[in-house]
Amino acid sequence: MRRARGAQYGPGVDDIPDVPALTGNPDSTTPTTPDAPEDGYFGASVAARYDDPDDGMFSPCAVVPAVDFLEELAAGGPALEFGVGTGRIALPLAHRGVPVHGIDLSRAMVERMREKEGGAELPVTIGDFATTRADGPYKPGDFTLVYLVFNTLMNLTTQEAQVACFRNAAAHLAPGGTFAVEVAVPDLRLLAPGQEAVPMEISATRWAFDRYEVATQSMSSNYIEVEGGRGSYRSIPFRYVWPAELDLMAQLAGLRLRDRWEGWRGERFDDCSGRHVSVWERPRG
Repeated sequence: MRRARGAQYGPGVDDIPDVPALTGNPDSTTPTTPDAPEDGYFGASVAARYDDPDDGMFSPCAVVPAVDFLEELAAGGPALEFGVGTGRIALPLAHRGVPVHGIDLSRAMVERMREKEGGAELPVTIGDFATTRADGPYKPGDFTLVYLVFNTLMNLTTQEAQVACFRNAAAHLAPGGTFAVEVAVPDLRLLAPGQEAVPMEISATRWAFDRYEVATQSMSSNYIEVEGGRGSYRSIPFRYVWPAELDLMAQLAGLRLRDRWEGWRGERFDDCSGRHVSVWERPRG
C-alpha cells in the first residue's frame, strides 16, 4: 500500500538539477487539504492523490499476480490485510470471493476506499497494524491469511514495532495459516562512500529522493512538489529490514518460513533480487 519506492530507478546524484526557489508566501508549503494528525503520514492530502492510474503499482500487471497469489494462499478462508489503505489489493481480492478484513491507521485512506465499488462493504478496523486486533465478523485466530504488500512493513520505524507486527499476524492466524509480506531488499550498493541520499524521481514539478542512515537501518522518502507556483515538501520515515532479520522476527512470533520468491509470479529469489515475497506459516498443533 505505502509508497516506499525503489531508488534504483532514479538517476545518479550528479544528475540532479538545481531546484528552483519555491514561490509564494511563507505558508506556501502548507497542504491545501487539512490532514488529521491521527492519520499519520497518510492524511487527506496524500489520500486524495494516492490512486494514480499512471503509476505502475495500479496496473493489472502488478495487481493481478498479487491477487492470484493471495487468493491461493487464502484457500477459501478469510484474509486480513495490514495497511489496507485505499484497497488496491483488498478490493480485487474480495471481488474474487475471499472474505477480506483490513486494518489501517489512516481514516483518510480508508475513506477513499469507501468510494470505490465494494469499498463500503469491506470491514476495516482503524488502528496501528502492529498491535491492533481485527474486530469484524472474523476474530484473531480465524484467518487463513494475513498479508502486507508494497513495503508497508517498512512504515513501522523500529525493530520493536516490526517484531510486534509479526506477533500480531501470528495471533490472527488459524493453525496452518500463512503470513505473506512483500518488501524491498535493501540495496546499499547504491550509496557511494559517504553518500546518504539517492534520487528516485525528477521531473519539472516533482523531486523525490531517499535518505539513508545505515547505522540505524533508518531511511526516509522525501518529496518536493510544485503546483500552481506553490511548493510543498513532505518526508516519510521508514525502517528497512533484511530477509534474514524477518525470518528471526517470524521465529519470535512462532512462525516458520515456507517460501520466498522474488515476486508474486514465483520468480526465483537470488542475490540480484530487489524485493521479495516471503510466506511464513503458523504450525498446526
